[in-house]
Amino acid sequence: MTGGRSVDSDTLMEEIEQYRHFYKPTGGGVTASGGEPTLQPEFVADVFSGTRKLGLNTALDTSGYVEYEKIKDLLEVTDLVILDIKEIDEDAHLELTGVSGAKVRKFAEAVGELGIPIWVRHVLIPGITLDPQKIRRLGDYLKTVRGVQRVELLGFHKLGSHKWELQECPDPLENTPAAAAEEVEAAKQALRDMGIVNVV
Repeated sequence: MTGGRSVDSDTLMEEIEQYRHFYKPTGGGVTASGGEPTLQPEFVADVFSGTRKLGLNTALDTSGYVEYEKIKDLLEVTDLVILDIKEIDEDAHLELTGVSGAKVRKFAEAVGELGIPIWVRHVLIPGITLDPQKIRRLGDYLKTVRGVQRVELLGFHKLGSHKWELQECPDPLENTPAAAAEEVEAAKQALRDMGIVNVV
């Protein structure tokens, strides 16, 4: 919410247009991530509208913790949603993130109904989300959401631990080990066995 570089959408579009010759042949485009891009829906919608006029794709990388009504215009110019699902169980989602997961699930379902492709990203944290029962519940839920084209399971690692120290904040996962590669692969295979396609 603070820091960063202030820029208007016209200036940003000028920068994007400079790289158009690179994006176009590769089928690439522009991804709005963050932070949380839906905190600035009008700005992102302006950028995405301009991006589409250049013939490039748009992707919204979001936590999904947003009121759908507030970003309807943004979704109209979004070609792909990359959605972080932090935790599948409601009580555990509240404990892990401090907010309900119901809004995220409602958002995912609304995006699916609009026909926008969804790529789901989910971090496997030992002792929290890296649990066979939770993986099955995640798979059961994903099978109910239209438009899920890809599921990326990421093993929790310790590479970002120093950022807590830089912020002079305690690391809430300081004593949590990194996820083992074989555990991550077993979780991926469990989803594949449930019929979830394109699990990476």
